[in-house]
This record gives sequence, C-alpha cells and structure tokens, in this order.
Amino acid sequence: MTTQPVLIVEDEAKLAALLADYLRASGLDSVVVHDGLQAVAAARTHVPCVVLLDLMLPGQDGMAVCRELRAFTQVPIIMLTARTAEVDRLLGLELGADDYLCKPYSPREVVARVKAQLRRSAWATGTAPATPAGLGLDATTLRATVDGAPLDLTPAEFRLLQVLAEHPGRVFSRDHLLNRLHDDGRAVTDRTVDSHVRNLRRKFEATAGGRDPIRSVYGVGYAFEWPPS
Repeated sequence: MTTQPVLIVEDEAKLAALLADYLRASGLDSVVVHDGLQAVAAARTHVPCVVLLDLMLPGQDGMAVCRELRAFTQVPIIMLTARTAEVDRLLGLELGADDYLCKPYSPREVVARVKAQLRRSAWATGTAPATPAGLGLDATTLRATVDGAPLDLTPAEFRLLQVLAEHPGRVFSRDHLLNRLHDDGRAVTDRTVDSHVRNLRRKFEATAGGRDPIRSVYGVGYAFEWPPS
C-alpha cells in the first residue's frame, strides 16, 4: 500500500507496541516515539504516511504537536486520546486532525481508520480515481448512482454526499456540512444534517444491498467510508 511508515506518538509503551504489531500484520511499517517533543522531528525524518497521535503526552501535548505538524505537512493525523469531551474533539479537528478515536479503542479499528486515511491521501494526490469505484456523482444533473443503480436524492442530499465522498475517511463537523447543504439562505440547524444523513443511509441501504457508507463520529459529525460495510 505504501513504503512510508505510520508514525505512532504514544507514551504508553505497551499500547504503542500493540498498535505497531497490528499495523505490521496489515503490511504497514511503523515508527514509535513516546514523547511529544520527539514527534515533529520524527515526522521530518521519517516522512510518515499517517500519524497516530496521542493527546496527553509528556514534553508537549498532542494539540501542540498537531499544530506544529500542520505548519509543514498535510499528512493525515488520527488523534488517539482518553479525553472524551466534545470540545476536545472539535478542537483537535479544528487544529487539523483528520480523525479522532477515544480510548479504549480496538486496534483493528485503528488499522481500519489508517487504511481509510491512506485511501483519502491517494485520492488527494491523484493516484486514485476522483470518485469511488461503483459510486457515480454528476454535479451537473445532481444525479448519483451506486453500481449503476440510481439514488433518488434531493439537491441537499446530493451536496451532502458529494462533500463526504470527495474526502473519504475525513471527519466533517455538522457546522461544516450545514454550510454546504443549501444555497438559498434558508434557516437550518445541525439536526437538519442528521435528518439528511438518515435519508441518505435509507436510500443507500435500499440501493446498495443494505450497505451503509456513512460513519457517525459521536459529538462531532460524519465521515464517508467506501466501499460501504
């Protein structure tokens, strides 16, 4: 998939080793550092494909590390933390993190999130198709298809799907999605996004054999995973 390693920034040595083992089993190399002060230097030296970044680190916390990384690289950053407050999630995403997992988490899920970010990175650099295989989006006619079968979407549902599908694996806040839903200035709330997501899921399930490509991120928003599970 990639010759670049995953950079694991985690002060719990056993947990870091466990993540490295699971990544290795999935064909991904890794580099581990246990101190926030070492993270930026390691990123410059090893040029990772993804950074797994713990939030509570000795030396320098994950938020500060994320801010420094974003000053020189767009490498996907997945924050791993014991903090569960919504404000921490939102702050991490606003600083440039691409995804967020709260402890305790499954190492298998971490690997799945890493692979999702790698797919998204390939998309952004042009090494993958502009739209997911099997998903058709025509912005001119606002028509969408799954494996050739039409999805009967409203204009708002199409725009929501387009934003999510153009950045697979990326977590979007409800506020961000709200700004893309309607172009007529109507008053909407974050519950409007939830309603559109429910409708999208229902239509995907009916058209794609029960598969759902939209992942909920508690307290934050939604991400698009393709192919759907």
